[in-house]
Order: sequence, then C-alpha cells, then structure tokens
Amino acid sequence: MYKLFFGGYNYSKNCPESKAYLEQKGFEIIENSFQRPYTRDELLEIVEDLDAVITGMDEWNEELFKRGRKIKSIAKFGIGVDNIDLIKAKEYGIKVSNAPASTNAVAELVIGLIVNLKRNIVTGDRICKTGKWDRIVGSEISGKNIGLIGFGKIPRLVARKLYGFDAKIFAFDKYPDYEWAEKYNVQITGFNELIEKCDIISLHLPKMEETNHIINAGTISKMKDGAFFINTSRGSLVDEDALYEALINQKLAGAASDVFETEPPLSNNKLFTLDNFICTPHWGSDTLETIKMVGEITAKATVDVVCNGRDPENYVNK
Repeated sequence: MYKLFFGGYNYSKNCPESKAYLEQKGFEIIENSFQRPYTRDELLEIVEDLDAVITGMDEWNEELFKRGRKIKSIAKFGIGVDNIDLIKAKEYGIKVSNAPASTNAVAELVIGLIVNLKRNIVTGDRICKTGKWDRIVGSEISGKNIGLIGFGKIPRLVARKLYGFDAKIFAFDKYPDYEWAEKYNVQITGFNELIEKCDIISLHLPKMEETNHIINAGTISKMKDGAFFINTSRGSLVDEDALYEALINQKLAGAASDVFETEPPLSNNKLFTLDNFICTPHWGSDTLETIKMVGEITAKATVDVVCNGRDPENYVNK
C-alpha cells in the first residue's frame, strides 16, 4: 500500500475516475480537507509517510523533502511548478511532473475577461440587480491593439481565438514562435513598444525572480492612458499598489485578474473597492474538461514513477 497526498480541492468529487484508478493501484489517498493550500506545519505532520504527492498550490521545499524520504513523485495538478523547489527535489530523488492540459481553459477565460472589461458586463449585472437602468457606454475589441506579454502555449491560443475579432495582435517573448505569429497575423515586438502602443495588455509570463513586479508604477506609466490590463499568470508579477493607483487615477480604464500576490487575498485588498477592477479566484483552469484531463495525467504520472519505476510524462526536473 502506498500513501498519496492530494493538495488540490474536492478530489473525490472532481476526479472520481482518477481516484479510483490510483486506489486500484494500491494508493491510500489523503485528501485536502480545507478549501485552501496546506500550511508548512500541516504538511510536516503528514509528509513522513508519503510515497507520492499530487500538489495544488501548497509549497514543497527541502525541509519537507528531508522529512519525506519516501516520496518518489510530485505531480503538479496544473502547469506552474513555482511552488516546488525543483533543484532540491531532484537532489532527493523526487521526480516532478506537471499537467499542461489547461491551455484552452485559461485562454477562454482571458477572452472572457477582455469582453467583460470592454463591455462592462459585470457592472451591468450589478446595475440591473439593484433595480437601475443606467447606461454605460463600452467600446469594441475590433480595431484595437491587443498586447500579449509572453507568447507561450496559452497566449498563442489567445491570439488564435482573437483572430476573428479583427483586432491587431502584438506579442513580446524572448523566444517567440514566429511561425505561429505569422499564421495568426501576430506582430512580434519589444516589451516597451508593446506596453506603449496597446489598448489591451494581457500578461502571460512565469513566476521568476526577473519577472517579479514586472508590472509596476514605471511600466504602467508607459502604458496608453485608458488601457486595459489582464493578469492570468501569477500574482507576484504585478505590484498591486501600483495597479490600484493606476485604476483609481484612471490611468488605466480597467483591469482584471485571476491571481493575487497573496492567495487567498486579504479581504481588505484595496483593489476590491474599485468598480473598474474585476477578479476571479485563481480558477483559470477550473473547467470540467481540464480537471478531468489533469486528473488523468497526474494519476498516470504517479503510477509510472511509484509503481512502475518509469519517468513520468511531462517530467520537469530531469
């Protein structure tokens, strides 16, 4: 019998087939009993007996690896592995994998947030439900400059989906996919040029030391007056105080975010007081289709490593 900790939420409800598959392979599953990531102390209480982990946003570092000497596999229930110390995991013989199945789900959310911001859908909902009939004039996506900071799998799919909106798409990336850009009429440009010329800017970079607060007072000051900003990547990439000032002073017309610097965010977060800020609780990948696929990928990776002694698919710390 093996022991596995699932750090995401509602595993039995959302992934019954994957859970049953793991149990058939001899895994006893410890499910997250909270609607939040486990803390360091909570993980330390259980890690010693674990053979495998399917992690959500809980943090995995050397302190846990030292105590959890039996762990062979950590599979991320999603794409981003910035909550796992990959180098130390490798030193302790732990194979880390991810599940890049959420590309379409996140890309669709980005499109939804763009439409929401441009057409004031959330504001209109609030107005109607309070018995009012106020008119708020929005603006169209057609003909606008849309900038994608980062041009990996998700923003490339965003570009493809925006192709039919008759917008002008720009992208910045250190290693851009020129073939994809040409196919969907995306103009590859520099970072500063993008933020200066675009009416809508969507952020798609990984969490790294060099990307911390890449959106700050300085970069926002270079953006067009009245631009819209969207973040579905990681909260640490944006200085929330600078974003708040830009929104309250109308430098930016609006912003939308699926992520925050602190998650869950504090209830007194200043951004929550603004009508021109809309948000979602880091659920960009939370669709029935994606959750099912991610459940299957992570379960298979766990079995491959722990039961079969094989490398997992989507092995990220070779």
